[in-house]
Amino acid sequence: MVKRSRIVAFFVIVLLLGGLIGGTTSNILKDIKLGLDLQGGFEVLYQVEPIKDGDKITSETVANTADALDKRINVLGVSEPNIQIEDGNRIRVQLAGVEDQNQAREILSTQANLTFRDVNDEVRLDGSDLVSGGAQQTFDQSNNPIVSLTLKDHQQFYDLTKELSQEPPPDNRLVIWLDFEEGVDSYEKELAKEDPKFLSDPQVSKPINSEEVQITGNFTVEEAQNLAALLDAGALPVKLTEVYSTSVGAKFGEQAMDKTVTAGIIGIAIVFLFMLIFYRFPGFIAMITLSVYIFLILWIFDMMNGVLTLPGIAALILGVGMAVDANIITYERIKEELKVGKSVRAAFQAGNKSSFMTILDANVTTILAGAVLFYFGNSSVKGFATMLIVSILASFLTAVWGSRLLLGLWVNSGALNKKPSWLGVNPKDVKDIADNYDTLDLPTKFDKFDFAKQRNKFFALSGILIAAGLIILAVFRLNLGIDFAQGTRMEILSNEGLTAESVSEELEEAGYPSDEIVLSGDNNEIGVVRYTEVLNKDEIAELKNHFSEVYDAEPNISTVSPIIGKELAKNAMIAVAIASIGIIIYVTLRFEVYMAVGAIVALMHDAFFIIAFFSLTRLEVDLTFIAAVLTIVGYSINDTIVTFDRLRENLQKKRRLKTVEDIEEVVNKSLRQTLTRSVSTVITVVFTVVALMIFGSETITNFSIALLVGLISGTYSSVFIASQLWIVLKKKELKKKGTIITFKEKKKFSDEPQV
Repeated sequence: MVKRSRIVAFFVIVLLLGGLIGGTTSNILKDIKLGLDLQGGFEVLYQVEPIKDGDKITSETVANTADALDKRINVLGVSEPNIQIEDGNRIRVQLAGVEDQNQAREILSTQANLTFRDVNDEVRLDGSDLVSGGAQQTFDQSNNPIVSLTLKDHQQFYDLTKELSQEPPPDNRLVIWLDFEEGVDSYEKELAKEDPKFLSDPQVSKPINSEEVQITGNFTVEEAQNLAALLDAGALPVKLTEVYSTSVGAKFGEQAMDKTVTAGIIGIAIVFLFMLIFYRFPGFIAMITLSVYIFLILWIFDMMNGVLTLPGIAALILGVGMAVDANIITYERIKEELKVGKSVRAAFQAGNKSSFMTILDANVTTILAGAVLFYFGNSSVKGFATMLIVSILASFLTAVWGSRLLLGLWVNSGALNKKPSWLGVNPKDVKDIADNYDTLDLPTKFDKFDFAKQRNKFFALSGILIAAGLIILAVFRLNLGIDFAQGTRMEILSNEGLTAESVSEELEEAGYPSDEIVLSGDNNEIGVVRYTEVLNKDEIAELKNHFSEVYDAEPNISTVSPIIGKELAKNAMIAVAIASIGIIIYVTLRFEVYMAVGAIVALMHDAFFIIAFFSLTRLEVDLTFIAAVLTIVGYSINDTIVTFDRLRENLQKKRRLKTVEDIEEVVNKSLRQTLTRSVSTVITVVFTVVALMIFGSETITNFSIALLVGLISGTYSSVFIASQLWIVLKKKELKKKGTIITFKEKKKFSDEPQV
């Protein structure tokens, strides 16, 4: 008898979820903060250094400098700027959506060291003599913009002006300087120039008994406002040196977002179609829970006040492919239980119970990789790592508990009784329950293939490919981007298409020629130019102004100093090492040390092939490449754990390994039983990655390629390397002990969620 109340409950829940998603998604999307790469803006990392030799930079000095920078940013009217202190003496400033990047950079980096000097360049007053917040832009009697200052001690100013008034012209001038450089600047030298560096040099004809000083000059209103704002923000007691910077034009950001969102929609639609075709009704349930999953991670990200970046969107799209893994693992288990003749309800309960720990183990290792990425990554990589971790956690709520709840309502209603085809099982494949079939004894499509017997061929193939990869690396090396090599990288956008000759001509005209020009995009609309030297802010401003006029789109320009390049390379190696160690420890605790060794060798195998592929194809290696490698580290172990989990089950059933043949038999059986599942899980991720690669922004093309190569290599290594290496190690253990290897069944988790 069908319990219609449960089916009604299903539709009520679905309608409520649909209403919630439809009614709130637009507001959530409006509230989510977009990163620089999606709306334009710039990011700069300053090294805080003392102005005078011998001075020390304290944490208080850095904190005060960060506060001063924050006050300056307020002048620009930038909404929600992000200022962070890093590594003790560095300050990272992120300004998304700033309209005039050149002006913002100038205001941030100017020291605002105001001094009042005589004609002999001797300091008579400085910024410390001003009242904090007492500077403002006003107008003189002729309506010319000026800056008005308030002094702390008007008597001191009176004494100074009295002294100067007694000097004969032109020695009676009070010269007002901003950022006077000792040993470089002088009043006499600047006086001969048409546009002198000092702000103004008024004559003092009589003592001035006032606490207010007016700075005059050929200011525009904007220049006077900026100067007043700088002086109000306080003079920086330090020197700020740019060690890293990146800027993104608004059109670049808009195009990148449109393309990547389109790619995401296409990739997710293909995943939905795949699930519906191969898993029938459970696939339909997966479509619902995946839709909730996307909504949920956007909502969580908004609640976290996170900044959504281009790699973050890629992580969200990639997360859909990874979230569906939990559904596939569970549904494949349910199908196996149905095939041995169990009822739909019994198969549902058994399938959920046996899949839970597999899903947990697989996702914990990916979270490990994500946590390492977050700790060692820069801003955009942190965004990717945050979204990856949130995606995995959200998938537990939707793909595990959500799917169980929704599918459980139908199962417990009785509507699916004696309908295995609705669950993707051919009725012809269902055994009689009386025959006492075990899911571990079910025949598979791969029973004729002897994986274990062919292991030496797999080892030889990988050995040849690794040797070839080492030769490729030795000859070609890696095409390191500026993230690891230092220098400047500029991306130019033109809707009409570019040629190497046209870009080269424009670079010559701008005064910054380069031999490294690479074109990309469907119509060669993007040109990438590299310089080995690190351009300063004035040179960057010139390039931005020139190409903005030529192509009506502000270029993206990034700079990395030699110090930062070395640090990023070092941190990347440390990140991979820590992720690998964490995975070894976890797999050893949850499984056994030989499985951990096999898993980590497979990971190194996958990482190496990505590196060798990039060396051969001369694709640029940047920070997103490292993010891709660490993602594959997490995902490859995910696939390997699915195989090892089944291997552990088969070992517990066999209990004893007496011969080498026993070892090979248990591995063969495990691989045959999980191969369909392994292929299905990787295909869903490949769908989303290929969509990103074909339809997404060119900015993450290399990232997508690295993921695709890693996914293919990861599936190969999970099946043909990790498990086969376990055979070799287990054989040695058998020979060393000269006895039978016994496996005890581990205690099952009793606190698994049930529907």
